Amino acid sequence: MNKKIAVIVLAAVMAGAVAGCSSELSNEYVTVTQYKGLEVPQPSSQEVTDEYVEQVIQTNLEGTAEKVTVSDRAAEMGDWVNIDFTGYLDGEVFDNGSAQGQDLQLGSGAFIGASGDYAGFEEQIAGHQTGEEFDITVQFPEDYSPDMAGKVADFHIVLNEIYTEIVPELTDEWVQENSETAKTVEEYRDEIRKTLEDEAEQAVQSELESAVQTALSDKIEVKKYPEDTVKERTEQMEAYYTEMAGYYGVELNEFIETYLQTTEDDFNAKVKETAQETAALDEAFALIARKQNLEPSDKEYEEKIAEYAERAGADDVEAYKEQVGEDVLKKAILQEAVIEYLVEECVQVEQSSDAE
Repeated sequence: MNKKIAVIVLAAVMAGAVAGCSSELSNEYVTVTQYKGLEVPQPSSQEVTDEYVEQVIQTNLEGTAEKVTVSDRAAEMGDWVNIDFTGYLDGEVFDNGSAQGQDLQLGSGAFIGASGDYAGFEEQIAGHQTGEEFDITVQFPEDYSPDMAGKVADFHIVLNEIYTEIVPELTDEWVQENSETAKTVEEYRDEIRKTLEDEAEQAVQSELESAVQTALSDKIEVKKYPEDTVKERTEQMEAYYTEMAGYYGVELNEFIETYLQTTEDDFNAKVKETAQETAALDEAFALIARKQNLEPSDKEYEEKIAEYAERAGADDVEAYKEQVGEDVLKKAILQEAVIEYLVEECVQVEQSSDAE
């Protein structure tokens, strides 16, 4: 919530005047030295201009473009192509240099551009016909990744298809086919503007929620960590990363070293540290909820769980509750209530333009 300067100053004066009545909270695990009036950076928000609305509409129009296959000529700049390519360094295939069925608009600058004596990747595809196989040579720019910067590479190209896209005009007819609510072009513009404004507001809210959690963490003094909660949080994180490793078809240790690019010891240490920080934050949330009477009623818990289930696309609320865990859901709902309270109570501090 934005506060006028006078209100902020008055709040600061009053806080100093009643210093003896601090908002400090404590239990056997943590002491929260402050939770009201947490100072957080004022979030930036994207202005929803007419130009921004038109850009989004144009993107939506392009998303419904009609694909027209080109079969009577060679590829030209501006065309779309579908290609397979394999990259070679000194005759050897290099990592992450190959793809199948890649769509590319020639002239978009999405691939390696001209460098030194070598034409760009896209320019060298122009002039070739559908079905052709050919080789091109490019030079990676100096600001590319350290292992590829400035290197000369060969690519074997298979040109599967050439096509163009016909972008439709914005008409009432198009709107009626592509919007669930709008019927005219003007109604569609209003719909897009409202969507963008809602997204901007949600982005600000999300930034504030993250900021108050960070600010609260700085106001927590830990006496000892609740072992059961730390264990629970550790197991949750390990289960998450084990599942991630499964998606990549590897064991957790290989995922840690290959994809997270760290050692198992460092990974375990980070998991433990994060689990402890989260457990301390949980204790702080519980203290604030109790002090400010933020604990939802049983009915409110059930309504929120049903809302969570709907967001997750679960039809059966009871099955969703069993799958996720009722305790986990209730903890998340309580945390949401506390964070909402902290956002309402926080003081947003404008950041200077020259702040580093």
